[in-house]
Amino acid sequence: MISAFTQPPGVLSIRVYYEDTDTGGVVYYANYLKFFERARTEWLRALGVDQHELAAREQLMFVVRHADIAYRQPARLDDLIDIHTTVEELGASTLRFHQQARRTETLLATADIQICTVHAVTFKPIRLSPSLRDLLQKALH
Repeated sequence: MISAFTQPPGVLSIRVYYEDTDTGGVVYYANYLKFFERARTEWLRALGVDQHELAAREQLMFVVRHADIAYRQPARLDDLIDIHTTVEELGASTLRFHQQARRTETLLATADIQICTVHAVTFKPIRLSPSLRDLLQKALH
């Protein structure tokens, strides 16, 4: 379970719950992928992009193509962590996100995630529509 609090655009606050931890009481490493996914989804939502509507209207979906994650420090039960999300690169059919998980000033994990746009039925790569590309391009600045 995840709790979002009011933060600047590109930042999602998440409370660590018992279900997020392993037997040692620290966040299970794979759960950072969930946290990063939720933060990217909220980043898109803040731009006005509804992914369900995008799939229905434009037959376009976002899928993870590559993930590179580095773990620095553990997060623990009841910690409040902030997931910072920025877009580093925008291609014809790809986006590269840089994300950080932080507990106050402590860097917990970083990720570079490459997203590919695919057709909602065939899952073949497709280009971003001009309107979506313009919206995302503005978010880079």
